[in-house]
Amino acid sequence: QVQLVESGGGLVQAGGSLRLSCAASGRTLSSYAMGWFRQAPGKEREFVAAITWSVPIQYYAAFVKGRFTISRDNAKNTVYLQMNSLKPEDTAVYYCAARRSYCSGSGCYASESYDSWGQGTQVTVSS
Repeated sequence: QVQLVESGGGLVQAGGSLRLSCAASGRTLSSYAMGWFRQAPGKEREFVAAITWSVPIQYYAAFVKGRFTISRDNAKNTVYLQMNSLKPEDTAVYYCAARRSYCSGSGCYASESYDSWGQGTQVTVSS
């Protein structure tokens, strides 16, 4: 089991930036990849980005359009999501997640394949 704690959420104006952090502890070596998901009220949870721990392969949802960057610091067992040019439609609770199983391509997008989840951090973008 991996414990995940997100931080860095908050209220920003449209066009602003936030950097989310996800600190992992526990059996971190069992995780193949880390992902960021988000969920707005009344909507389904959706994939945002993911990154592998070994070979650093990054995956992004199409709606990111180059605005977000996922990165990792292996020594700190921390994954980051840098969010730039934020839009009101980015408003959601953002969740960090970890998966043990191997994935590639679109197989890394499915939330049901992730094993551990953080508590979420609220991101609110005002217009």
